[in-house]
Amino acid sequence: MRHTGWLVVLLALGVLLVADATAPAQQESASRRFTPVVRAIQKARPAVVAIRSQRHLDRSAGGPGLGRPQRIEGMGAGVILHPDGYILTNHHVVAGVERIFVTLADGRTFQATRLASDPGEDLAVIKVRVPSPLVPIVPGNSSDLMLGEPAIAIGNPFGYDHTITRGIVSALRRRVQVNDELTYEDLIQTDAAINPGNSGGPLLNADGEMIGVTVAVRAGAQGIGFAIPVNRALVVAARLLEEQSPVHHGIRLRYSPVKRHWVVAQVRPGSPAAQADLRPGDQIVKVAGRKVEHPVALQLALQSQRPGQRVELLVRREDQPRTVVLTLAAPAVSQPDRAWAVLGLKLEPVQKTVLRGWRVPYRGGLRIVQVRKGSPADRQGLKPGDVLVGIHIWETLRPEHVQYILGRPDLDKLQPLKFYVIRGGETFYGHLQVDYQR
Repeated sequence: MRHTGWLVVLLALGVLLVADATAPAQQESASRRFTPVVRAIQKARPAVVAIRSQRHLDRSAGGPGLGRPQRIEGMGAGVILHPDGYILTNHHVVAGVERIFVTLADGRTFQATRLASDPGEDLAVIKVRVPSPLVPIVPGNSSDLMLGEPAIAIGNPFGYDHTITRGIVSALRRRVQVNDELTYEDLIQTDAAINPGNSGGPLLNADGEMIGVTVAVRAGAQGIGFAIPVNRALVVAARLLEEQSPVHHGIRLRYSPVKRHWVVAQVRPGSPAAQADLRPGDQIVKVAGRKVEHPVALQLALQSQRPGQRVELLVRREDQPRTVVLTLAAPAVSQPDRAWAVLGLKLEPVQKTVLRGWRVPYRGGLRIVQVRKGSPADRQGLKPGDVLVGIHIWETLRPEHVQYILGRPDLDKLQPLKFYVIRGGETFYGHLQVDYQR
């Protein structure tokens, strides 16, 4: 019995000794697995979202508002720019849709609102309301990219949320013509696998910083994808937010690749920035005590202030810190949006190639983005996704055409206004009775 007891003790010690001997090997294996790519993904993935959109088409033959609607779903991706829920994506991901849903990396889903978009740059800013701050992406610098350096894409290809692919930066400053109407300039080319649904997601460098916004893949090609450089994307996003802002500041920024920070590129004459003696080359470090690292952060920090408010900016000029006081102004009153005020429609231009695909004889049109409830357009059954191609005897190719028609002094004599829309590839018409005091 005594020997058996010792045997049990020795066996127990043997197990402990074996386990202890394997621990260094497991640690070594774990360290090999924790590669720079893994670290980059862990850093960036919480800031990437999957986007799903919905819109309806009515393929009825009886006119707008009649028949059984067909639901069309789209997909894409986006990146969180700010903890308060501001998200950057491609314009084509959210254009002409009725509802936008955003799924975070932790699986939570929220409905989003589209704030602003630029069809020419193919960029849009949307926003979600969240109960707690989100993790924003860390922007890199797209002005010093090197051919052959690692590139990582995160997106929503074919609806597979948060899919990761990797490759290299294959080429820079590519010009890509998608169709007769749309040409992308100065794109980053990568061989990281890009598929439908990747649009709007980030292209990352090996440090997990965003260097581009994935935008296009050439049809029929393998190993060729493209992204909008992050430096340009951030400037466009800041401009879009500024256009929606209740305050005006007159600052434009650019990236300084030597010192890796953003500096003032332009100060509009007579603007609050000019009156505050901000100068090109100044680096804005803080706004009202809040650190700002890129144009979107600057815009949102200013946007949180009120028109007429005096805001202290900490700037660095010629490597010396100084404080300037910026008095924010309300933006100039623009010409009223008569399409919204009179008809109850938010409109955006649609590419001719879209109409050509429907085989309809029109040179262009305006896609309906939003319909105000109870408006003349709503009463006539117009819906988001319809394309307005004419009012009375005039084509509606650009928003200015609608502004002109609704601003005519003889508008009352033209009523009810006959309109023409395309829905599901078919042309319908109806009449709008409006009451507008100019």
